[in-house]
Amino acid sequence: MGTGAGQRPPLGGWRAWGAWLIGVAFVVYYFSFQTGYSIVNARVQEDVGLSVAQVGFIAALYTWVFAIFQFLAGPLLDRLGARKVLLPAIILVTIGIFLFARAQSFSMLLLSQVFIALGACTGFVGAGYIGGTWFGWAKFSLMFGLVQFSASLFSAFNQNLLTRALESWPWRELFTMAAGFGLALLIIAVLRLRDPVPVEIAGARGVRPFLRSVIRALRKVGAVPMVWVASAFGALCFGVMLALGVVWGPKLMMVRGLEPATANLAASFLWLGLAAGCFITPWLSDCLQRRKLPTIVGIVIQLFALTLILFAPPMGAAADMCLCFAFGFGNSAHMLAFSAASDVVEPENIGTSAAIVNGVMFIVGGIMISRPGMRIGLGQAEGLVPASAELAQFAARPLLLAIVIALLIALFMRETYPKMRALHAVE
Repeated sequence: MGTGAGQRPPLGGWRAWGAWLIGVAFVVYYFSFQTGYSIVNARVQEDVGLSVAQVGFIAALYTWVFAIFQFLAGPLLDRLGARKVLLPAIILVTIGIFLFARAQSFSMLLLSQVFIALGACTGFVGAGYIGGTWFGWAKFSLMFGLVQFSASLFSAFNQNLLTRALESWPWRELFTMAAGFGLALLIIAVLRLRDPVPVEIAGARGVRPFLRSVIRALRKVGAVPMVWVASAFGALCFGVMLALGVVWGPKLMMVRGLEPATANLAASFLWLGLAAGCFITPWLSDCLQRRKLPTIVGIVIQLFALTLILFAPPMGAAADMCLCFAFGFGNSAHMLAFSAASDVVEPENIGTSAAIVNGVMFIVGGIMISRPGMRIGLGQAEGLVPASAELAQFAARPLLLAIVIALLIALFMRETYPKMRALHAVE
């Protein structure tokens, strides 16, 4: 990454944590909106007059727009730095949430998702980039895991808070207040978000040279096969998590006999489990100096938990919450896709590798979100009873298949943990 003249401040310290917390706050902000959609979509559906397919398509559109522009996020961060990229991103997300709160039609809801996705596409990778630049690239995996830990923990809290808040306030007022939070975050970021040293566009003067440098970086990283292997298993795992956490988790819990409020609470344990796993899995991977083994273990846990959620008879709210927590904990293995990809590229292209992995994750996530809704229509046409266990199992088959394929990829992928880093750790 190109840097300007001047002495680099030491790694860590209060300035580093301040910049990182702003990046994490932005991720929590838009991620809480995204996961909160699983709670509020029924009210939006009723208020605006949407079909079930339209509800799923709104969430899917977000992930697809996010994914397409995600591929540019890493190269932009590598060349412009966090400040120049994240400030406009916060503005876009804030505008999008305000539009969502005021939407009166399906088309306006879609437009709001486009604004939010355009801004959010730089957030997660941006927070990881801040962790690498301010704390050192050797801690990239750990800091990235802490970003997902924070986002998942606050998403679980936000889902339960939103369930309570909807008992007292209309959903439009709540999301208008959320837009106000975005404005406050923007002011803080303008005042406090900085890069360790000013970032210049290395070797690029003008728009065309800059775009060519971005394309070169994408080609260089995209030519590494392991980046795509990591993207594949990470995308299949995270895609299922996104489908359950954003739309289908609460609905599955209701099929299993839970009341709506309890079902929302149970589904929030998906994010609590992911938060716990993201706190542990990257750290454990570095301690073991292995990427492959923790990935396999995590995917096996997901497969076991999802199979029980879909096919085991109802065992009560506590058991379902434990299953959701277990699935989320195992799903933290998807974070090792970022680690594996960063292991096989040059440090100046780590942001680009993370963007490619995250982009593929959200492309697959969009597919995973939309598939159950499509299969519900097919199942009903074949005579399956609405809101039945049989229909839920039929609709969720693509999710279960995705986890199986992810396991096969993990079993046959090579170990990527850098040998030199492992030798250094031993010494």
